[in-house]
Amino acid sequence: MSNSSRGCDDRTVRQRLEAAAIDADHVPALECVIVRYRTQADRCTITPRECPEDEQTTTWLSTDLSAVVDLDSMR
Repeated sequence: MSNSSRGCDDRTVRQRLEAAAIDADHVPALECVIVRYRTQADRCTITPRECPEDEQTTTWLSTDLSAVVDLDSMR
């Protein structure tokens, strides 16, 4: 881990791709948080579980819940 403000890992893209090729069986653990609203679309935010809490504010993906699908239903 690093103190990078870009996220929980400041390795170059090439280094990350090389590491992923070596460890292709590793699937990163992700955490999903759903926030439901009364007057707007519900939101789903996904962050890496291994990422320190203070870096989760910059290492996340958020979308409308209606855009999220069950992985098993897409296979």
